[in-house]
Amino acid sequence: MAKRRNFTDQFKAKVALEALRGDKTVQEIAAKHQLHPNQVSTWKRQAIEGMADVFSGGKQSGPTEAEVKELHAKIGRLAVENDFLSEGAQEVSPAKKRSMVQRDHPELSISRQCKLVNLSRSAFYYTPVGVDAETLAMMKEIDRVFTKYPFFGSRQIAAYLRREGTVVGRHRVRRLMAKMGLEAIYKRPRTSQRHPQHPVYPYLLRKMQIDRPNQVWCADITFVPVKNGFLYLLAIMDWATRKVLSWRLSNTMHADFCVEALNEAIAKHGPPEIMNTDQGSQFTGSAWIATLTEAGVRISMDGRGRYLDNIFIERLWRSLKQEAIYLEEITDGFQARRVVKDWMAFYNTKRPHSGLDRRTPDDAYWAGLEKQKAA
Repeated sequence: MAKRRNFTDQFKAKVALEALRGDKTVQEIAAKHQLHPNQVSTWKRQAIEGMADVFSGGKQSGPTEAEVKELHAKIGRLAVENDFLSEGAQEVSPAKKRSMVQRDHPELSISRQCKLVNLSRSAFYYTPVGVDAETLAMMKEIDRVFTKYPFFGSRQIAAYLRREGTVVGRHRVRRLMAKMGLEAIYKRPRTSQRHPQHPVYPYLLRKMQIDRPNQVWCADITFVPVKNGFLYLLAIMDWATRKVLSWRLSNTMHADFCVEALNEAIAKHGPPEIMNTDQGSQFTGSAWIATLTEAGVRISMDGRGRYLDNIFIERLWRSLKQEAIYLEEITDGFQARRVVKDWMAFYNTKRPHSGLDRRTPDDAYWAGLEKQKAA
C-alpha cells in the first residue's frame, strides 16, 4: 500500500497562512496546491490552536544523543538512493514532484520513483477536481431561491428553477443542497450539524416579551457565494431592535470566527441577558459556551426543525442577499468583506425598518438604552 502524501512543516504553514488571510476560499487554496479542501481546513484549525504555544515561552527539549545517532544512520542509508532525484524534492510543489516521475523509466518503477520524491502513488495518479463555474452558478441560484422560500425542498426548488428556464433535476438540487447545508424549513448552511457530545440548551424565548436592547441577542451563519467557491458569514443581532452588533466572514466553519464576533459584541455593548442560536456545532462547542457562561449570559437554542425560532436573523440574510450580494459578482474575500461591511453599515444606520416604526436599528437601539437609563 502506498504511503500517504507527506508535506513539510513550511508547506503546511504556507497553506494555513493563506487560509487565515481569508481573501480566498478553501476551494481556491486547495486547487492551487493540489489538496483536498478538508486538508486546508484542518491545517487552518491547527494553526489557530497552535498560536498560543508560540508565545508561551516554553522550551522544547532537543533530540537525545541516541536519537541523533539513529538519524545519522538513516541519512547514510538513504544517501545512495536519493542522489539528485531526492535532493530538494521537499522544497517543490506536489505538481512538480508528479512531473519528476517518469511512467516509462527503464530501471525504476513508478512506486519507487514516488518514494524517492516523497510522493504517494495515489497523489501521483489523482487529479484534483474543483467546483466548476457551472456548478457554483447553480449553487448560487439554489441559494437565491431558498433564501426567498426557505420552506422549499429540492423538488420545489428544481420545479421553480425549471419555470425560470434553468433545466436541473431534483436529485442534483438535493445533492447541492446537502453540500451547502440547506434543509427545507430548517435553514442552516452547515451549522445545524450538532456535535453528538455537545450539550443542547432549552429554548427560552417562548411566550417571552422582548422589548428592550440587550435583553436577547441571536446569532446565525449563512452561505455567501463568490466567484470560485463560497464563504460563511456570521452575524450577532439584538432581537428587540434588529441591530447587527458584530459580524465575521470566514472561509471555513471552525468556531473561532464565531467566538471572535461574540467577544467583539460583548466588548462593545456589554453582555445580553439571553443569547439564542440554533443547535449547530459552532454554538454548542466549548469555546462559545464558555464565553457566554463567563459573561453571565443565559443560553437558549432553537428546537430542531424550527427556523422560525430565529426568524429575525433569517430575514436579515434575505435582505442582505437580495439587496447586496446577489447584485454584484463577488470575486474574492476582500470584495465580499467590502460588500457586507457597506451593507451592514447601511442597514444599521440608514435603512428604515417596518417593525421599528420606520426607525433604523441604530436609532431604536440607542433610544432604547437611553430609555432604560432614564427609568
